[in-house]
Amino acid sequence: MLSTILIILLIVFIGGPLCFFLWLRNLAKKPQHSIIRAYPYFGWIRYVLEMMGPKLRQYWFDDDNGARPFSRSDYLGIVFSAKYRTDLISFGSKRDFEQPGYYIANSLFPLLAEELKVENQEKVHAAKYRIDHEGLFTRREQLVEDQISRWLFPEEDSIVVGPERKEPWRLKGPFGASATSYGSVGENFILATGSGCQMAGGSWLNTGEGGIAPEHLHSGADVVAQIGPGLFGFRDHEGNFSLEEFRQKAGQPAIKAFELKFGQGAKIQGGHLEGAKVTAKVASIRKVKEGQTIISPNRFSFLRNADDTLMFIKRLQDVGGKPVGIKIVVGGQSQLDDLFTAIRRLQIYPDFITVDGSEGGSGATYKAMADTMGLPLYPALIAAVDKAHEYGVRSKIRIFASGKLISADKIAIALALGADAVNSARGFMIAGGCIMALQCHTGKCPAGVTTTDPKHQEALVPEEKKWRVMNYIINVRQGLFALAAACGLDSPRKFTRDHIVFKTADGQVKRLSELFPLPDSTVESQWHKSEERD
Repeated sequence: MLSTILIILLIVFIGGPLCFFLWLRNLAKKPQHSIIRAYPYFGWIRYVLEMMGPKLRQYWFDDDNGARPFSRSDYLGIVFSAKYRTDLISFGSKRDFEQPGYYIANSLFPLLAEELKVENQEKVHAAKYRIDHEGLFTRREQLVEDQISRWLFPEEDSIVVGPERKEPWRLKGPFGASATSYGSVGENFILATGSGCQMAGGSWLNTGEGGIAPEHLHSGADVVAQIGPGLFGFRDHEGNFSLEEFRQKAGQPAIKAFELKFGQGAKIQGGHLEGAKVTAKVASIRKVKEGQTIISPNRFSFLRNADDTLMFIKRLQDVGGKPVGIKIVVGGQSQLDDLFTAIRRLQIYPDFITVDGSEGGSGATYKAMADTMGLPLYPALIAAVDKAHEYGVRSKIRIFASGKLISADKIAIALALGADAVNSARGFMIAGGCIMALQCHTGKCPAGVTTTDPKHQEALVPEEKKWRVMNYIINVRQGLFALAAACGLDSPRKFTRDHIVFKTADGQVKRLSELFPLPDSTVESQWHKSEERD
């Protein structure tokens, strides 16, 4: 009996490891791993550590403000807003104040809470987490229900998109969920985000270019239906644009506006969806083959210039009766001149323009494009707003901004630069449970956000995450009103470039109204003079 036990132990503790090391040595002879081939054992150790490196850096060794695309500090700010409805910190900011950057100029005489123009009379049902105990290795917390004000704009301050349309879109908040296509994200994320937007009120959900899934309409939230160059959800079986499909979508009460996607910060070449994420349902909505990788074309094949685009927008406005806008990435001033010249000449106005900065990028893309293509948001937004003023059309077009706008301070700067409202994709993803695992393109997201796989989606429970989305939206809006009050303003709608200063590396401080003064409508004056001569 004893000898049998000894033999088993020898096999387990000596024979097993010996076989394992022999297997590794044999595997190391494969030609694709030169280091492992030369150093069979240390090479494998190096390979394992290399695979673990990004995760170790992200979760253990990254500086709080040093990580990209979002720092640990940014990430925790969203999580605490979503879970606990607070962004309180202790012992001061971790920002490096020696570096150049934007700052909000406070007033010597800020406003009191009762002096704000905010719709806070109605209390609504909500829920947030409460920590009962937090030890070194354990945390006990529970979801507790409460009542909360939603920090909405009063009716007279509502943002009206497409006032000339048969069905204008009225917004009582400046913050909504940016485009995340069904397929790139799953049903559970869409349900949680839509429900959170609906409960918060004054917010919205953009479908992304992947078409409209039933889950987009399920919550009753305001929906912006995006139409990309691939025409997914808006095309016939031959891949051509279908006016009948568009008319049918326009008849949906929940769909408040349509957005033509001409560019997205991280992927100007068009959307990219790996075949592993193209399920039967995704394929049915997009009218493509199941399991086949989808790469959208660079542009709409039938829109070759600004004139074509504006005529198409006019057609959709007339047929659908709802606002139609465009999403662009700004590459330079000349392209904006071409667009706004055509707008003035044809007298056709997109109801809104979404300016996406090059730092945007919730979807899969190629590194060279994500790192270099297009202008970052703030300079792009300045260029677009200034051109709209220069051509005398700013009052006719609403401007949305997107590109890492995840917190009240960043949003306030965008509003001050001239945006009417802002979109965020990754902010809502983190509020919905994203841990920045960088697995978005694989379909194996551990948080259940960027996956359509039923097993992986189990990680995201919409009935719980909807409260986090609601909390995130409301906490951001409350923060915007707090910043406005500190500037002596009764509403975030009144932020201007006078309220933002830029500190240079050598310590000089200038208001943005000095650095980037709004231009006069010089083009409009020239236009009128030309009409008078004619």
